[in-house]
Amino acid sequence: MRQNKYFWGEMHTFDDSYFMKRALQEAQTAFAKNEVPIGAVIVMKQQIIARAHNLTETLNDVTAHAEMQAFTAAADFLGGKYLQDCTLYVTLEPCQMCAGASYWTQIGRIVYGASEAKRGFKVLKTTLHPRTEVVGGVLEKECGAILQRFFVEKRNLN
Repeated sequence: MRQNKYFWGEMHTFDDSYFMKRALQEAQTAFAKNEVPIGAVIVMKQQIIARAHNLTETLNDVTAHAEMQAFTAAADFLGGKYLQDCTLYVTLEPCQMCAGASYWTQIGRIVYGASEAKRGFKVLKTTLHPRTEVVGGVLEKECGAILQRFFVEKRNLN
């Protein structure tokens, strides 16, 4: 864990939970837009360089997952497609498509919140880049709760 001074002079710890909370803010934005509430941020040297959330409904694009949007934003920020020195924080375990894209970005680390028992990259045995470190279960309850709430509300509207 690294501590830095925050804007108002108070000390704050920048760890996996801190950045996952930022990804959860993105998930909340998706929820408010009636998108499946998945959020992502990409961090390099303790700085968020990309923020994204699902936009599949808004863009009418099945590939507009939070991770895909974040990869594009981070590559644009860095001026290159490789993200070896970056960490992806995402509220749900990446699907096969997003895990495959992470392979091509060569992202250094993936940290996710809730597991995806049906379509997650672990269940489908999708190959990540060999140097990518994976950490799961960070703020798992919070990440799972927003998804559960979204789908309960969806079912109750029908």
